[in-house]
Amino acid sequence: MAASEEGCTRSSLPLSPYNRLAVLTRHLALSNSKSNSLLEPSIAYFQEAAPVGGGGKGLLTVIDNRTGKKYEIEISEGGTIKATDLKKITAGGDGNGLKLYDPGYLNTAPVRSSVSYIDGDNGILRYRGYPIEELAEKSTYLEVAYLLLYGNLPTKDQLSDWEATIAQHSAVPGGVLDVIASLPHDAHPMGMLVGAISALSCFHPDANPALRGQDLYSSKAIQDKQIVRVLGKVPTLAASIYLHMAGRHPVAPSNHLSYSENFLYMLDSFGDKSYRPNPRIARALDILFILHAEHEMNCSTSAARHLASSGVDIYTTLAGATGALYGPLHGGANEAVLKMLNEIGSIEKVPGFLEEVKNKKRKLSGFGHRVYKNYDPRAKVIKKLADEVFSIVGRDPLIEIAVALEAAALSDEYFVTRKLYPNVDFYSGLIYRALGFPAEFFTVLFAIPRMAGYLAHWKESLNDPDTKIMRPQQWYTGVWLRHYTPIDNRSIQNEADKLGQISISNATRRRRAGVGV
Repeated sequence: MAASEEGCTRSSLPLSPYNRLAVLTRHLALSNSKSNSLLEPSIAYFQEAAPVGGGGKGLLTVIDNRTGKKYEIEISEGGTIKATDLKKITAGGDGNGLKLYDPGYLNTAPVRSSVSYIDGDNGILRYRGYPIEELAEKSTYLEVAYLLLYGNLPTKDQLSDWEATIAQHSAVPGGVLDVIASLPHDAHPMGMLVGAISALSCFHPDANPALRGQDLYSSKAIQDKQIVRVLGKVPTLAASIYLHMAGRHPVAPSNHLSYSENFLYMLDSFGDKSYRPNPRIARALDILFILHAEHEMNCSTSAARHLASSGVDIYTTLAGATGALYGPLHGGANEAVLKMLNEIGSIEKVPGFLEEVKNKKRKLSGFGHRVYKNYDPRAKVIKKLADEVFSIVGRDPLIEIAVALEAAALSDEYFVTRKLYPNVDFYSGLIYRALGFPAEFFTVLFAIPRMAGYLAHWKESLNDPDTKIMRPQQWYTGVWLRHYTPIDNRSIQNEADKLGQISISNATRRRRAGVGV
């Protein structure tokens, strides 16, 4: 669902890249008062013992009623069975054993991972065992990125070296900036980001297994080099794309600011090296980066794992993952929330809107999640963060509609019984809009921090002895056998066989109306 670009900020201020400076100028005159705590743990947050996945280790006895045969299948300590164990269950036919038919991978675990943990029923998200609420409260994005990639929080010296190394690799090759500059100003920024990340592959041949050998990434030093390159350069790419949309030239990154401050500096400094972003705004952005850094085997992370399994270079892998994130069903959901709130228009219209949702006439965006059947823990943090941001920039009128919509939905049995709770997208778009970002840029702000999660899974896959090139099976439903028919003997079998009408531009019609000399 595309986001509406009408009425994009408080009352009269249209959303464009230029407005952010007008908005942020107000921040500098405000006090730097300490924000309220973002931490509000659930009961499940305090559970110390890890639950036994799927009931734990054991044996599954399967009796095939087609043949009467009995099979013993081992259950792992994680409550999983090997899909290949089902191949031994045969019953004649083509001689092949059973396959799992699982559209959308609703109950398939293609990897073992220690990067993050989600308990959707209890609303829990943890990075390497740390509750997301604690990390959002106490940590920084780069500290969290280190945690995701290397398994533990860094020491003071490790963090200092980590931050400095990433800053040293934040410059982007001029040729990549030329690629961005060659694209239309009104192109979608995610399309530009996919192309720019892919272009990095061409400018770092030293990191390409296709050129240097398929064992290239077995070197930890080479892995680490790509990690700091990506984390350093992607914010620079994103900022350059943002400025390109505004018709402005790229600004070189600063090596003396925090990760989020540097990103805002590139957006807003106009090259003035003395410029400093508002620290409260930078902290709010940093928290959003933490919340979006990792989320287990989602669509785009799965895409990263699939691509990496082929041995392709990390930049192509990340370009593919970013392409998956680009999809409106994945990374673009917060744009849909803004459009929905704009369409509702006022608090008084909330009840009527919800009735239309229940009657299948409207879609409720920002509620429900494939994994969470409880309140998304990230949404709780973001809701409090929204209050912090609005205390700086002023309260967006849409927030009142959002709060009323949430309260009405969570008191309605229809939505509660269906476990439709607000997710991370419900409030994040409002924050980004309040900070002056255009709606089409929201997914880029999602992609920047998610690089840490992608890289953590890439790194984990390289060191996993079970990693194989991903090649799923299929359930073939096509024609079994046909023989070639000469073209003069063929006929149209059905309308689906015909090529649809391809639209022709007026320019093509004009050209065809002419006469060749």
